[in-house]
Amino acid sequence: MIVLGIDPGLANTGYGVVARRSGRLVALDGGVIETAPGTAGEQRLAELHRGLGALIGEHAPDAVALEDIYFGVNVRSAFAVGQARGVAMLAAGQAGAGCFTYTPQQVKAAVCGSGRAPKEQVARMVAVLLGLDGAPRPDHAADALAVAICHCNHAPLAMALAGSVSRG
Repeated sequence: MIVLGIDPGLANTGYGVVARRSGRLVALDGGVIETAPGTAGEQRLAELHRGLGALIGEHAPDAVALEDIYFGVNVRSAFAVGQARGVAMLAAGQAGAGCFTYTPQQVKAAVCGSGRAPKEQVARMVAVLLGLDGAPRPDHAADALAVAICHCNHAPLAMALAGSVSRG
């Protein structure tokens, strides 16, 4: 199973590609798609769509996992993240990849065992779980890898439960 994890944002969208091989999780790719602040919003979204489409074409993920919007005080920022999430969902849909969403608390719990884990602990655990020499950089890439790990750990259980429900 190959999962493309995405930490969406208009300025910086983190991505991480994780595969499950022989029961182990392996990082295949990770980084950030950046868009320039002075560029019109529709052009930034188009650039993000092209970048995500290229990643999906290169890695052919079985699933795309997105971090859900954390709605803080900045409504404008939340709308921009929502637009970036929509572009990611569109890219996944166009490629026929299933799209799954996880809250920040679900991601932290899947990687660290606690939904309240600090960002630094998440990055360290991502490195441990993927056998990396150090915490992935930048933070958006580490977050995206954590989202992919969350889905890799969640998907087998979800499929088993779906199978038992459909057979029930």
